[in-house]
Amino acid sequence: MLATPRRVHIVGVGGPGTSAIAIILAEMGHRVSGSDMHESKVLEQLRDRGITVNVPHRADVVDRCDVVTSSAAVPQSNIELRAASEEGIAVLTRAEMLGAITPHARTVAVAGTHGKTTTTTLLTLMLRAAQLDPGWLIGADVQQLPASAHWGADLFVLEADESDSSHLAITAQAAILTNIDLDHLDEHGSLAGITASFDAMLAATDGPLVVCVDDPAAAALAASHDAITYGTSPAATVRATDVRLSNGAADFVVRWGGVAQAEATSSNIAVHLPLRGLHNVRNFLAAFAMAQALGVAPATAAAAISNFAGVHRRFQVRATHNDATFVDDYAHLPAEIAAVLTAARDESDTWRRVVAVFQPNRFHRMASMSDDYRDAFVAADVVVITEIYASGTEPIAGVTGELVVDAIRRAHPGARVEWVPQRDQLIDFVAREVGPGDLCISMGCGDIESLPDEVVARREELSRGR
Repeated sequence: MLATPRRVHIVGVGGPGTSAIAIILAEMGHRVSGSDMHESKVLEQLRDRGITVNVPHRADVVDRCDVVTSSAAVPQSNIELRAASEEGIAVLTRAEMLGAITPHARTVAVAGTHGKTTTTTLLTLMLRAAQLDPGWLIGADVQQLPASAHWGADLFVLEADESDSSHLAITAQAAILTNIDLDHLDEHGSLAGITASFDAMLAATDGPLVVCVDDPAAAALAASHDAITYGTSPAATVRATDVRLSNGAADFVVRWGGVAQAEATSSNIAVHLPLRGLHNVRNFLAAFAMAQALGVAPATAAAAISNFAGVHRRFQVRATHNDATFVDDYAHLPAEIAAVLTAARDESDTWRRVVAVFQPNRFHRMASMSDDYRDAFVAADVVVITEIYASGTEPIAGVTGELVVDAIRRAHPGARVEWVPQRDQLIDFVAREVGPGDLCISMGCGDIESLPDEVVARREELSRGR
């Protein structure tokens, strides 16, 4: 479909995934337009690239298009999607569009329940440092990259998302699998279904496979697919030893050379990774192992990330106010939350308290998984839970954020857990609760992103007696 220039329209083009696809298609030489409900900085950036964007949606903008695609958040009742269908224009899902793009480059898929964005970013930086001119598609802003997406000369690195089975739609010549965890049951039905989907992805990949051996479910697939393994386990082909977590960073030694090779004769290199937490050490190892498989020298790969400035909404310090620090993070699954809160206290941290503020996401996720959050917040001193962010899902009777509150209280009766469902109440509560020396971490994948700014503004009001 994309072998020759096409006229492509993207509905909901302001989203992180769809805006990246717009950039990719435009750089491939296609004529791209898009639409969204509201103006945003992202839309202005797309217009600066010559992409026509209309606000709000209009049925006539799909006229004479060859193909229309959309964000998963856009309902099928959208007037532009309906108009395209009525005119017989091909309407592709996001996954199908990625499936149309990836055959046109040597694609490296980064898959797994957690860590895709950071791993994709680290690998992209390593490939760029080796002058390999990769393309990339990353679902977040990265300070050290000119955009969230780019179409390169040969290689194309992208997040292969399981939420809409994009990981099964794409054509890949290399793949990373970071881990396997329970999520997206609406798409895969069960943990066994999710695991089977990753198994199928690895089987369909024609090239090197890199899989985390520290994750039991992923390790089982690594063995069946003869993959390069990574992790902190002695069984890993590429592993981290002598890990020290301090000053918001990780210092460690990477050793490689095969499981049977004695440690003393293995190749090794010292690494400084300016990211918190053991989970990011593993993300680095995944990128490092794949970079090696693609021909990047180990020293080049290690040096490429020594001054890494991080990824948007990954332990991002958003503000300091009256000796309190406000951090925002995308973590929204139990394992992610636990990893972030554990990483918040390395050996050099002196926070008085860690205050965790969590916005649950999607009604069907909370209906099936709310109890899984019971142990996710044990590293926090105060836990504040607010109402569910729908993300396009329909409300379910009896399913609210209070299910998470109840799960934590049942498992940890002595924990301080606050249920603050309304946004204005949440802003005021956090503004008053967080004190000097505290670290406040807001977490979730909805509009919780703006909470630090709102809380600091409220604290300023309180300081003026309002």
